[in-house]
Amino acid sequence: MYSEWRTLHLVLKNDQGHTSVLHSYPENVGRDVANAVVRPLGQALNAPTTAASESILKTDKQVKWTMEVICYGLTLPLEGDTVKYCVDVYTDWIMALVSPKDSIPQPVIREPNKYIQIILKHLQNVFVPRQEQIGNQIRLCLQVLRSVQKLARDSTNMARETWEVLLLFLLQINDTLLAAPTVSGGIAESLADKLIGVLFEVWLLACTRCFPTPPYWKTAKEMVANWRHHSAVVEQWSKAICALTSRLLRFTYGPSFPPFKVPEEDASLIPTEMDNECVTQTWFRFLHILSNPVDLSNPSIIGTTPKFQEQFLNVSGVPNQELNQYSCLKQLPQIFFRAMRGVSCLVDAFLGISRPRADSAPPTPVNRLSMPQTTATNTTPPHSRRHRTVTVNKTTMKTSSVNTTHSTKVQQHATSTSPLSSPNQTNSEPRPLPAPTRPKVNSILNLFGSWLFDAALVHCKLQNGVNRDSSMTAIATQATVELRRKGSQLSTDTMGSSTVFDANEFPENYEAGRAEACGTLCRIFCSKKTGEEILSAYLSRFYMVLVQGLQIGDFICHPVLASIILNSPPLFCCDLKGINVVVPYFISALEIILPDRELSKFKSYVNPTELRRSSIHILLSLLPLPHHFGIVKSEVLLEGKFSNDDAGSDKPVTFLSLKLRLVNILIGALQTETDPNNTQMILGAMLNIVQDSAFLEATGNQVEMIENNVMKSHSRTNSGISTASGGSTEPTTPDSERPAQALLRDYALHTDTAAGLLMRSIHLVTQRLNSQWRPDMSISLAALELLSGLAKVKVGIDSTDRKRAVSSVCTYIVYQCSRPAPHHSRDLHSMIVAAFQCLCVWLTEHPDMLNEKDCLKEVLEIVELGISGSKSKNPEQQEVRFKGDKEHNPASMRVKDAAEATLTCIMQLLGAFPPPSGPASPCSLVNETTLITYSRLPTVSKFSFRYFVLDNSVILAMLEQPLGNEQSNPSPSITVLIRGMSGRHAWAMQLCHLPRVARANQRMFIPEARPEPKNDVGIKYNVKHRPFPEEVDKIPFVKADLSIPDLHEIVTEELELRHEKLKHGMTKQIAYEAGLDHMKEEEFKKKSYPDPVTECKPPPPAQEFQTARLLLSHFGFLSLEALKEPVNSRLPPHLIALDSHIPGFFDDIGYLDLLPCRPFDTVFIFYMKAGQKTSQEILKNVEASSNVQPHFLEFLLSLGWPVDVGTHPGWTGHVSTSWSINCIGENEQGHGMFEITW
Repeated sequence: MYSEWRTLHLVLKNDQGHTSVLHSYPENVGRDVANAVVRPLGQALNAPTTAASESILKTDKQVKWTMEVICYGLTLPLEGDTVKYCVDVYTDWIMALVSPKDSIPQPVIREPNKYIQIILKHLQNVFVPRQEQIGNQIRLCLQVLRSVQKLARDSTNMARETWEVLLLFLLQINDTLLAAPTVSGGIAESLADKLIGVLFEVWLLACTRCFPTPPYWKTAKEMVANWRHHSAVVEQWSKAICALTSRLLRFTYGPSFPPFKVPEEDASLIPTEMDNECVTQTWFRFLHILSNPVDLSNPSIIGTTPKFQEQFLNVSGVPNQELNQYSCLKQLPQIFFRAMRGVSCLVDAFLGISRPRADSAPPTPVNRLSMPQTTATNTTPPHSRRHRTVTVNKTTMKTSSVNTTHSTKVQQHATSTSPLSSPNQTNSEPRPLPAPTRPKVNSILNLFGSWLFDAALVHCKLQNGVNRDSSMTAIATQATVELRRKGSQLSTDTMGSSTVFDANEFPENYEAGRAEACGTLCRIFCSKKTGEEILSAYLSRFYMVLVQGLQIGDFICHPVLASIILNSPPLFCCDLKGINVVVPYFISALEIILPDRELSKFKSYVNPTELRRSSIHILLSLLPLPHHFGIVKSEVLLEGKFSNDDAGSDKPVTFLSLKLRLVNILIGALQTETDPNNTQMILGAMLNIVQDSAFLEATGNQVEMIENNVMKSHSRTNSGISTASGGSTEPTTPDSERPAQALLRDYALHTDTAAGLLMRSIHLVTQRLNSQWRPDMSISLAALELLSGLAKVKVGIDSTDRKRAVSSVCTYIVYQCSRPAPHHSRDLHSMIVAAFQCLCVWLTEHPDMLNEKDCLKEVLEIVELGISGSKSKNPEQQEVRFKGDKEHNPASMRVKDAAEATLTCIMQLLGAFPPPSGPASPCSLVNETTLITYSRLPTVSKFSFRYFVLDNSVILAMLEQPLGNEQSNPSPSITVLIRGMSGRHAWAMQLCHLPRVARANQRMFIPEARPEPKNDVGIKYNVKHRPFPEEVDKIPFVKADLSIPDLHEIVTEELELRHEKLKHGMTKQIAYEAGLDHMKEEEFKKKSYPDPVTECKPPPPAQEFQTARLLLSHFGFLSLEALKEPVNSRLPPHLIALDSHIPGFFDDIGYLDLLPCRPFDTVFIFYMKAGQKTSQEILKNVEASSNVQPHFLEFLLSLGWPVDVGTHPGWTGHVSTSWSINCIGENEQGHGMFEITW
């Protein structure tokens, strides 16, 4: 930038303005003169008077002679008050440009710029390091700096020459104190922050009032490069450049761009009067005033400055090992990290994703790693700490010290106790999205790409095992853009050219800065817009960074790996060219992270939950690749590999070969995940992979089955890519048995097909649903939703697995219902309701499961538990409690309603879903109007229905008149419309006393005939009946018996005649009766049997019935008890008759029918082309299918299936036309509209 300009080093070197004529005299002469001359001036300034006394110096000659004395006095030792008086006098005189006072000599007031230029040169002597009384010197230096700061802030008539002298003064005093190696407890260490702060503040003021010329910028850049071993330099640079960036973005991108908020203290560094053009010029120059920040990772550059070489040459006989213990060089890793953090802040500001910090440090970008601290250990538990970065805090840096007696590795592990990730966001906060008006990726990389790419590959080895050379430090992308920075080369020759520093002692400390650079690059590339082109050179370097950072070999770098994963969740969704070449490396990294339950190697750098969440996001992006690309072969192989096969051939392999590894990672992640949000994402991913696999198999894609042999050929015990290259960390023990294989070895045997994957998913989810996930509401709901989705997958699996899913849901419901009363809450009942809904889905999709007695029994027991609160038969109790003996005490009314809905599903939907109207409406579309329309009875009207309310929750509409389609000899029948919580249902009921099969074979009702008599059966005996038994004749007579004479003893002739006459009449009567009996027998024989006159016949069947009364009576609703109001209750009776003649009755029934019978959502999807802004243009796109891209139509069809709202029985987009078949006629508006239903 300033290559054609000369620096001011020679001007500063030859300038003798800080020397006095008294330096030519002996030391005692100058000391005595200074003490005698300065004392009265200093005492006059410090005199406790109300008004400052007038200066005793009146002429220019007096002032100049006195200044020569003061100049010498500033070089004296700090014993006594001479130096203090000199500083007091000069700090008082330089206020002549701010507010002239009587104590200031008149010549100085008349020509302030002339004298202040001389004073500033003299004040350089105050900052010359002294060996004694360092505390006094620090106070004097601070006094001078405050005065100079006030001069620059408040002066309004300072000349350009004075500004230039002031800037050179600040540069020179900074170089005097900060260029040399830092001495612990020295003046430079104490004043570094203030020195740099005043320099940058005054420099920014000068840019506003008197913009420095290029030689001054070039001199400042070269000098600042010699001070970078002080952390205050990088910190103050970060503050200044962030404040400038905040102002720059405000007018560059407009008010709609997300503001880059900085603390008020930092924002005040930028003068309010600085115009936009000045801000732009100052920002770009200040950005590069630190030179290449990557140099901070190379001690051979920082430690070979002139001051370092000078001190090294002044020390003789000191071993190199002791020189390597410079505290400033030991702090280079932290300084390098802070420099990369500052660059990262700037990048995030341009992307519009930064968030403000509470302290005065620069804003911390999102998704950050923690730099291990060297201060006192924080004893707060990690999960109780607020995730905020403390490494850039001013107060921390002032008090931090480096223990040089311990190795860097010990420091890092002993002090890194804060697992920090995403310092500005909690687990529940969404990631901030880049601003829509953000600059292009190429533009950001043109500014920061060289630094970031170099920093991301610090101390890395390339594929061939050679350290980075100049060809890898930078890549020229455009003729007008120079990306090469000469000082950033870290070749082996450069590192080994110095005999003082050994680079091998430092590389592992630079992981944090390298990780910061890698994370920043990931965020830059993830911000790519649709259709945006990125230079191939940038893409290739970025992929090289990813390959090096995702190494999992013996030299794995955990901070870099974590940073890449944290900042790359949307990387595979940005449509980067060639991004698929790094897929195997990401898979290998995920195999390290997700199956590891503890993540002990990452806890010191990052929040494990955030790391796992980002890993899951990446996994979700990778899962569709095998199914999408299938057998497409990858011709580009980095390091000769695309899979985890250690045999490693150059033969291209397919994306489908990665499926098994991805599935294993998914299952392993579910096994080890404990965070609810992460678990929900994994469950959703599992459902997607099962559905996709089933869909491909169902569509006849047999290639996947063929490729299973390829997948099985890969080693299931090698989940990484073994490469010769690695990170820069210390060698770790090779993980021959990583957690990925330990957890997934048994899972890969059953996940090659959709059926195996479905079976494994059911087993895994059901097992955890009834163990670890039972207390957690969010995970339980997600698991139940997953099971519901798995039920709809059309893959043939064994009935035992389906029963396992149903049984696990039933067990889950039993456990939740049996929890103690204090645990019952709305959330718990929501979990139970969701379980019942999941049960309904499984039964609806697989109704044949209820054909098995044990499954049906278990389901009905759960329904009984939900409705009544207990089972009729418990395992502990052998006796059965009948329904009438149980006291109904459900967990809640919501649970009871869910159980009743399950029972409704069993009784109404199983085997009958989808209904004839389609799956859009699971309820009946028949209503009173439909029945009247399609009945053949002209006398039927809507007032023919009788309405009743059951249990204050169900409305019955009963039509007793037959619809005209019954048989000639009908049974009692009734048509009922049931409106309840499960929707509207229509039932036609008929009273039958015979089974349906027997009634089908019966033509008409005919009573059974009397059986025919059989007289020839058995033996017929002729028996003479006697009035008395035969034993009577054997009884001998007694005298009493003989006292009554016989008839013939008393018969006379007259009596004889009468006796004969009577005997003759009796004979005739006997003959007559015998003839009559014979005649009757003959007539009886001639008659049919049985006699139709005397035979009993059943009455004919009834033709008219009170069917409503019969139905209500048979079901127990119509009784005296049901009609009574409950005692001590506000509830109405169980049965209430409604009067349909009340005005508005049928309108209310119509409004009730408008309520949906299933959940629905309305989403409006608009197709908008680039450049369209008006609503007319946007709406015209969907007037014809030719106006939109075919991919858009494919997207719409993927959401569901199209329907015609004119005839659709479900949701049509408007409540007035939905859930009905009577609303839309052929000519009504809305016919032919297009809707997607799912």
